Amino acid sequence: MSWQQRLRQALEQRRAADGWRQRRVIEQQSTRTLRSGGRDYLHFSSNDYLGLTRHPAVIAAWQQGAALAGAGAGASGHVTGYHRQHADLEAELAAWLGYDRALLFISGFAANQAVIHLLAEKDDRILADRLSHASLLDAASHSPAQLRRFTHNAPESLAARLAAPCAGETLVVTEGIFSMDGDSAPLAALAQQTRQAEGWLLVDDAHGIGVVGEQGRGSCWQQGVKPALLVVTFGKAFGVSGAALLCDADTADYFLQFSRHLIYSTAMPAAQAVALQAALREIQQGDALRQQLQQNIAHFRRGAASLPWQLMPSASAIQPLQVGENRAALALSRRLAEAGCWVSAIRPPTVPPGTARLRITLTAAHRPDDIDRLLEALHDAAG
Repeated sequence: MSWQQRLRQALEQRRAADGWRQRRVIEQQSTRTLRSGGRDYLHFSSNDYLGLTRHPAVIAAWQQGAALAGAGAGASGHVTGYHRQHADLEAELAAWLGYDRALLFISGFAANQAVIHLLAEKDDRILADRLSHASLLDAASHSPAQLRRFTHNAPESLAARLAAPCAGETLVVTEGIFSMDGDSAPLAALAQQTRQAEGWLLVDDAHGIGVVGEQGRGSCWQQGVKPALLVVTFGKAFGVSGAALLCDADTADYFLQFSRHLIYSTAMPAAQAVALQAALREIQQGDALRQQLQQNIAHFRRGAASLPWQLMPSASAIQPLQVGENRAALALSRRLAEAGCWVSAIRPPTVPPGTARLRITLTAAHRPDDIDRLLEALHDAAG
């Protein structure tokens, strides 16, 4: 089979399974609305949970940073790309979250890949929650370490995995809030078991940081847990992009000396670091935004309780409505679009086969009548 034949076969299979993915051009977007194809929609697919993407202070900070330091970093952090603005942001993040150090990455995907790529060696094992993000599972599956998955959010399943002998070190991997189910990990139980096994816990808190915990410090802070490795990302509640690894001083130095993802990648623009500092200040003072978000979540769940599809048990901004088959999820997404509500259909391989869903995301920027309009469209579609 030629390269071209292989590609065409894969594309045909994807189309036949109603799994075809398509990028839509967005002409204009805020946290609660977007325009595509000349039509305006209420936006229920954004991870901008606190509405900071369009916050005047964040935009002004980026503009000021660009005027001061330029549009790009110009090099990797190990050459000339590590600016004062990066150092200041790292120090603020470390102090805020109670760690020795923070290291900046260009994305959460890159941060997760970097951690596992660097740390996992041949005799080690990685025990990952079965529903961990693709960036974590992909890195683990391609590492020389042994990958074993434990049942989603099941400490007893992790305990059984930990009981097996291991010649090397153990890395336990989970998320704070899961991106497709919207539920929270039992971090305290997982941390205790990992500690007893003398392993390290890695938590990706992309969807918890900024949204839960005191001052928005995230899922680990909320549950009284301090994992050895904490990854926080800036493309959700921070409203920008990028990520950081929080760790102790020795681990940070080890990454700076040996992590190819850091050494050979151009650093994020210094202007972006300035914008992230402004977003951090808004998050620290964002109790009113978090309260509004929680009110919106409660409003939606009350109105969606009687829908015929499975509303998954999520207390987060991620409210998945499990439909089942790919075609049904696509049809429901189109029906909502006709009613002026933009909600993406999520299908395998992002989620397990037979669990295609609408991934509804709520934000602090949504108004009660926005949510009412979405609920009305859902009830109309249910017949």
